[in-house]
Amino acid sequence: MSNGRYSAGSVALAFLLGGAVGAGLALLVTPKSGPETRELLKDQASAAKDEALKVADKVADEVKEKAVELLEKSKEVVEAKKAVLESALEAGKEAMEREKERLLAKIGKEEQEKEEAEAA
Repeated sequence: MSNGRYSAGSVALAFLLGGAVGAGLALLVTPKSGPETRELLKDQASAAKDEALKVADKVADEVKEKAVELLEKSKEVVEAKKAVLESALEAGKEAMEREKERLLAKIGKEEQEKEEAEAA
């Protein structure tokens, strides 16, 4: 759940902070005594802090889940690429061995022909 370039946690936190500021302003303009207003502000600040911590925990959990998913996908990609590279390396070794055998056979044949030409 995201709003353009803002994450869900950012939107929720902004909403909570806006609500806390609005509640604080409402308390300041209501006709209450200083100690009552300070107590209400303290309660509102504590509630806003608790909500912010809940949102932060939720966002942290979501980030952790995404990181674990990304790590698992990365491991899968690395394993797949490793298998491809190992296969290519093995194919290269086999091709090199075949070419080596072909060249040795060619050299052997040329040496045999040279010996036969010298013997004749």
